Amino acid sequence: MPVELELISANPGEVMAKPKITWKMQSWGLYTAWDRQAKALPEIQEFTEEIPAIPGVEFGYILQIKKARGKQINFTIEHPPFPDKDGQSAPPFTGEVYVRSNDWQFFLGDTVWEPVTDKCGPWRLIVELEGEIMADKTFLIVEES
Repeated sequence: MPVELELISANPGEVMAKPKITWKMQSWGLYTAWDRQAKALPEIQEFTEEIPAIPGVEFGYILQIKKARGKQINFTIEHPPFPDKDGQSAPPFTGEVYVRSNDWQFFLGDTVWEPVTDKCGPWRLIVELEGEIMADKTFLIVEES
């Protein structure tokens, strides 16, 4: 015989609050090279917003997100104008990713590549969750003198 259970609250009509999603930017700047196939995130080398225009330099930030498992985050990387493979101005890089655990770290970044001259300038990296900006940082790629 099935048993029916009734949820009883001390305060009738009270709605249980959802856990509050929290986030913080743990680090930003220059990182070790990142293997996008590996689980390990790159390691911070230097906290900075000024990035040298040297091929292979990895930059960005690590965002720690708590209590958002299963939620979709969207990211945008706005960059200086440079031509794509068809010779057109490359649009901002965009994407989405699902938060994999209730205490999750996410690296958003890029690597400087040849030719470096058209990569110089401001790079704005933005992460959003449900329309709310979680992180927004601008890095300046500068040519070495």
